[in-house]
Amino acid sequence: MVITHRAEALAVLADTRYIPPPVRQDAPEGTLAWLRSHASRFSTGEVHARRRRLLEESLDALDPDALRDAARKLTLERDGRWEGVPVTVLGHALGVLDTGRLVEAVRAAAPGYLSGEETPEADAAVRDLLTLAADAGLVRSSVALITLLLQAHDATEGLVRNALRQAGPGDAVARLLDRTLRLDPPLKVTRRMDRETGAEVRIDLVQVNRDAGAHLTFGAGVRPCPARRHAMALAEGVVAGVLGR
Repeated sequence: MVITHRAEALAVLADTRYIPPPVRQDAPEGTLAWLRSHASRFSTGEVHARRRRLLEESLDALDPDALRDAARKLTLERDGRWEGVPVTVLGHALGVLDTGRLVEAVRAAAPGYLSGEETPEADAAVRDLLTLAADAGLVRSSVALITLLLQAHDATEGLVRNALRQAGPGDAVARLLDRTLRLDPPLKVTRRMDRETGAEVRIDLVQVNRDAGAHLTFGAGVRPCPARRHAMALAEGVVAGVLGR
C-alpha cells in the first residue's frame, strides 16, 4: 500500500502496529548488516526505546549552533567545496581526530545503510568506523554515533545538494531548506510493515508533503528523527557558506 495523504501518513506513523521492515539479525559483528541490526532506526519496542535514549543522550552533548557555525566556517575555508563538511564537523564535535579517514569510511558504508545492500567494502568501512569510535572513547555509544554519521552523509548532504540545485537569488537559507524538505526531500519514501499482517506500507513523502500542514520529512508520531535540530544546523551552515550568506 502506498500512502499519499498527510492524515493517513500521520495515522500510520503514530500507530505502534506499524514497524520498520525487519533487518537481518544473524550477521557477524562488525559488518554493515550487524550495524543495521543494532541501530535504533530498525529496532522496535523496548529495544528501540533504549537505543534511541542512548542516541538522544549523545545528541544532547552537541550544540546545534556550534555545528552550524563550524559548518559555515569550514565551507568558506574550502571555497564552497562542501561535500564531506557535515560528516567532518559532526565527527570533530564527537571527538574523532582523523576526520579525513572518517569521511572516507562513511562514504563507503552509507549507501547500504538504508538499502541493506551488503558489500565487502561496506563491511570494511564499518570496522574502520568502529575503530575510530573506540579511539575517540565512544565505545558505549559507537553504533548510535556511527549511524548518526551515516545519515549526516546521506540525508544531510542530500538535503544540501537538493537545496543548492534550486537556490535562487536572495533566497533565505531557512526558507530554501524548508521548501526543499517539503518538495524535494533527500529521502522520498519511508517504509513501515504491519506487524499483524506482514504487509508493507510505503509513505510517499513528496506527495504527503503537498498537503497542508508541516512537512513530514523528519517523521512524526512514535519515531520522529531525534537529530532534526542538528541536521538542520549542519545544512544551514553549509548552504550559508556556499551562498555567501
